[in-house]
Amino acid sequence: MGGFFGTVSKQSCIADLFYGTDYNSHLGTKRGGLTTYSEEKGFSRSIHNLESSYFRTKFEDELDKFQGNSGIGIISDNDPQPIMINSHLGKFAIVTVARIHNINELEQELLADGTHFAELSSGKTNPTELIALLIVKGKTFVEGIEIVHQKVKGSCSMLILTEDGIIAARDKWGRTPIVIGKKEGAYAATSESSSLPNLDYELCYTVGPGEILHLHADSFKQLRKPNEQMQVCSFLWVYYGFPVSCYENRNVEEVRFTCGYEMGCKDDSEVDCVCGIPDSGVGMALGYAEGKGVPYHRAITKYTPTWPRSFTPSKQEMRSLVAKMKLIPNSSMLQGKRLLFCDDSIVRGTQLRDNVKVLYEYGAKEVHMRIACPPLIYSCPFLNFTSSKSDLELITRRIIKEFEGDENKNLEKYAQTDSPEYKRMVAHIANQFDLSSLRFNTLETLVKAIGLPKCKVCTHCFDGSSCF
Repeated sequence: MGGFFGTVSKQSCIADLFYGTDYNSHLGTKRGGLTTYSEEKGFSRSIHNLESSYFRTKFEDELDKFQGNSGIGIISDNDPQPIMINSHLGKFAIVTVARIHNINELEQELLADGTHFAELSSGKTNPTELIALLIVKGKTFVEGIEIVHQKVKGSCSMLILTEDGIIAARDKWGRTPIVIGKKEGAYAATSESSSLPNLDYELCYTVGPGEILHLHADSFKQLRKPNEQMQVCSFLWVYYGFPVSCYENRNVEEVRFTCGYEMGCKDDSEVDCVCGIPDSGVGMALGYAEGKGVPYHRAITKYTPTWPRSFTPSKQEMRSLVAKMKLIPNSSMLQGKRLLFCDDSIVRGTQLRDNVKVLYEYGAKEVHMRIACPPLIYSCPFLNFTSSKSDLELITRRIIKEFEGDENKNLEKYAQTDSPEYKRMVAHIANQFDLSSLRFNTLETLVKAIGLPKCKVCTHCFDGSSCF
């Protein structure tokens, strides 16, 4: 996925930009970039590979090269950013959180129109440069962003650093968020509201789907009104989001707690304690423990200093290693216990297999698993959810292929809670990983916890619904 931060201030913005961008580190692990603008020096840019290190360690020693009162930063799971452009719209830098489902089609369209691409990412067109080249086809930034909205299938939110402030434009369906923070003498735009408090910004505005704002140090102006329709990604609350962040005025931890509480109230399993798989399973587990009336124990702990999230490495063997190494069991809390573990989701099953095996090895009597969302049946065409290259990397689709002979057959039946196909699939997953019991949250409970109408929440990965 990815996350960005931008700020315009009456004073130097470097410290806010550096730390504000760093607060998006949980959203991406491959590339990081910063660009600032000052009247004296113009634009300054730096991009680093983050696959072997962290954002702060890469940028800390070179902050002196940046000057100015405005800047944008990005932490991305794909292309190097920001991109710098000199065009009839003026000089600007751009960062995007985007997934362009029809990138090959748009690339050929631009090439046929005489456009050339200067930036290549692993030999492929840089998506952010493609977005920038679509924007400069407009007579104004607003018109250019409208062209992006019209042509891109998938999602695209962006920040544009100009010589006159920052333009913030949210994806036309609102799949990924942008929020605005304010403090004396400065405004900021970011993917995560958790970027704001420690920098003394107060969350003051949520950018709507397709809305475009122009930020200055003392004000912001609406350049385009938001769309009525919205499809904000439900997985923001399930997994991506930092616990203190809010999307559409609904806090991440509150949603996770509510999901767990609702499941706990209805669960008749007999267990001794509840534990959350760090980090995104903890909020759910706390709610589950309260709803069920059993204690919460930390029977497994994440070693946070060095291990990133397990789905990010591109090679399966590395994903397996990370999934195993980052979580350390506590045998004293496991011995002889009937444990119920809460986790955000099951994607490939790599982490689940290793976790359950270790729990039994360390003395657990029973291992029950509860998942915060419904089974992931469909790959996501709207966000860079995982590094999956095929639907068959989803454990559900492999099981469906085993049952049906075709991984695409009867998907709607397997996505329907408590259908015979659904029950058979869940039982097979539980048996495959030697779980005492396995239950997934229902789509209805998840949407209710989020607190938005179903029509405004994207649930494609669970039920296949979509609206390109």
